[in-house]
Amino acid sequence: MTQTRTIMCFGDSNTYGAIPTLARVGRRRFTPDRRWPGIMRRQLGSGWDVIEEGQGGRTTVHDDPIEGLHKNGLKSLPVCLETHMPLDLVILMLGTNDLKHRFSVTPNDVADSVEILARIVLRSEAGPAGVAPAVLIVAPPSMLEVDWFGQMFLGGAAKSMHFAGLFRDAARRAGAAFFNAGDVVESSAVDGIHLDSDAHRVLGTELAKVVQSLIGKA
Repeated sequence: MTQTRTIMCFGDSNTYGAIPTLARVGRRRFTPDRRWPGIMRRQLGSGWDVIEEGQGGRTTVHDDPIEGLHKNGLKSLPVCLETHMPLDLVILMLGTNDLKHRFSVTPNDVADSVEILARIVLRSEAGPAGVAPAVLIVAPPSMLEVDWFGQMFLGGAAKSMHFAGLFRDAARRAGAAFFNAGDVVESSAVDGIHLDSDAHRVLGTELAKVVQSLIGKA
């Protein structure tokens, strides 16, 4: 009997698949087959189950006083681990929303926060036979400050350019694997935050290769 490997993708609107737009209302998402987790699932083939846990506006560890306290990834991650266990791998791609001006954090703060999430997974019993799942930290691509998003994320573009190196260090400290999304994709020029369809395709394809190297073929 073929063993099924289960992956949970825990992230923000770029895991949810938000379509780049400057519209404040009526925002849409890509269909499952055009979102990077779905593309990764297709590339991996049979024997893999990919769970999408993407939430627009999700932060690493911060309560958002404007968009809602439920956006705090630190609070929702343990629930998701328990809901979807057993998990072989958890992919964490978060950090961009921490750059909203109202949080006043440094790039180091964001990397430290991602490390906290990784350690929660690695200290859990959410994997097969009660062991911890493996963790892959994905650094989001650098953002751009565009239109009203630029006001919300004032100063965020410069901070995001430090993510790759700092997230790599955080992954090393935590004992997690690392991938820099910025090596293969860019944020859309439409809104400066979200990935377009081509970027989802490329990211999903590349992450499938990384996953195969981490936990092998089912």
